[in-house]
Amino acid sequence: MKMTSIKMKKKLEERFNRNDWKTTFDRDKDTFRIEWQNSGQGVTISLPGVISKWENRQEQAIDELVSHITEALTIMNEEQTLEGKETQIFPVIRSGSFPEESNEEVPLLYTEHTAETRVYYAIDLGKSYRLIDEAMMTKEGWNQERIREVAMFNIRRLPTEMKQDEVAGNTFYFLSTNDGYDASRILNEALIEEMKAKAEGELAIGVPHQDVCIFADIRNKVGYDVLAQMMMQFFAEGRIPITSLPFLYEEDRLEPIFILAQKKRDEDKE
Repeated sequence: MKMTSIKMKKKLEERFNRNDWKTTFDRDKDTFRIEWQNSGQGVTISLPGVISKWENRQEQAIDELVSHITEALTIMNEEQTLEGKETQIFPVIRSGSFPEESNEEVPLLYTEHTAETRVYYAIDLGKSYRLIDEAMMTKEGWNQERIREVAMFNIRRLPTEMKQDEVAGNTFYFLSTNDGYDASRILNEALIEEMKAKAEGELAIGVPHQDVCIFADIRNKVGYDVLAQMMMQFFAEGRIPITSLPFLYEEDRLEPIFILAQKKRDEDKE
């Protein structure tokens, strides 16, 4: 049976059937929204993405989505503070197209990272986290630099154990602890320098979705092809996709590989 947006809408309506929540379906945008009746705060999800995950993992994908959204809605209904939670503030990597404002149109705190990514900041709440916005920051007399420094300190404290795989003479390292901040490890400069020193070829780094950070020691052309395929697969399967483009780490900078690959092709023609 082929899953359609209408069928998925009905399935989600059954799962989010609560008196204090309201659900709406936007046929034009193909989105489904769940929000609190009293405040209007809520979560909007893209149905094509949900259907894609359902086709791969059936009800397990829906169970995970419901759990994640329920946790997020619960957090929205609670007032969060920064004071006394310094050890719970972390950076989170998002795509460059990620919203700059909350659903309540309050500007979110973020720092530009690459052409593909931004760094947002969040308070860790156990099973989930709350993105920090300007209203929360100013209410407590904090500033963005203080939040950034605390977040960067905390990301360096997280474990960095990885799994390793060899493909056609290239080495790939996968950091995936599922703590919500795996992709954020790309901000750990000491870790990147350690991986750069270990690499025999060129060091590439990928953050296809929130729950993985890939380091690749690329030693031949096949390595680029393998990495590209890997990135596309992870990007398609991730709960919170970030970017399908990996980066090369050169001269303390992250550059999208497709730009450098184009340069290499141009050089080969000369």
